[in-house]
Amino acid sequence: MAGILDTVDQRTQLVGENRLEILMFRLVGRQLFAINVFKVQEVLQLPKLTLMPHRHPYVCGVVNLRGQTLPVIDLSQAIGMRPLVPSEQSTIIVTEYNRSVQAFLVGSVDRIINLNWESILPPPGGAGRQHYLTAITKVEEQIVEIIDVEKVLAEISPMSTRVSEEKLADPVLEKARGREVLLVDDSTVALNQLRETLAQLGIRTHSASDGLRALNLLKKWADEGQDMTERLLMIFTDAEMPEMDGYRLTTEIRQDPRLRDLYVVLHTSLSGSFNEAMVKKVGCDNFLSKFQPDRLVEVIRERLLRDR
Repeated sequence: MAGILDTVDQRTQLVGENRLEILMFRLVGRQLFAINVFKVQEVLQLPKLTLMPHRHPYVCGVVNLRGQTLPVIDLSQAIGMRPLVPSEQSTIIVTEYNRSVQAFLVGSVDRIINLNWESILPPPGGAGRQHYLTAITKVEEQIVEIIDVEKVLAEISPMSTRVSEEKLADPVLEKARGREVLLVDDSTVALNQLRETLAQLGIRTHSASDGLRALNLLKKWADEGQDMTERLLMIFTDAEMPEMDGYRLTTEIRQDPRLRDLYVVLHTSLSGSFNEAMVKKVGCDNFLSKFQPDRLVEVIRERLLRDR
């Protein structure tokens, strides 16, 4: 796998084209799983593993990688499958999500493949590991299951959704009470985090699980003659979603004269420096890394001050 991510900078050209690249891998058995390449820092053989007392059952231990101590998470066990047994031949995928870096123990890495988001579909309903999927796709007639890593990490180390008392005391936020916001994300964990935080401000929420559903909802409201900037205070959209990503959603909004003045915030677990550039490219109004309740409130405050 040496060099598998050497050209990752070139892949930023996919953004805004409703395309993505996924890294495919196996856990136990022949089933293929995947995560977005943009969240992957490197793939390597498992370094020396150090066991830690009182660790979470899904955490195998920690490794030291160039001076940084990283937890190693058994991804198979975390999504309800048979645990993997760490060895010197094991493979780890080092990733960055929500401003934290961690390694996932996997069975083997397959390859990187370039896809169109339209070929990425929501997962079927069901029990078991279906709860840990954000999407599925098909590669060479084989189903590939895309893992909801945010859900896995939230179960291991839950994030707080509480807004600080200092932020809540801001009188500007009174103008947010009773307003409506559209949330667009394929992760139920991310949607729930947003709802719980926004509820503290008295904000009502609508939600959609991908960009296409969100766009259809917005157009439906517009077709009914609603003033969209009056109806919605703002939109929070994830970047990567089945069928239509957040970048394409923003582009579509800007191209529709009934929607183009909506305030759109890119809310994502992808790296900040990358997304700040993409915000300008597709025309978002703001960027917010997951998940920061106080920073989220600051973004809402910035939006409210626009109305003055």
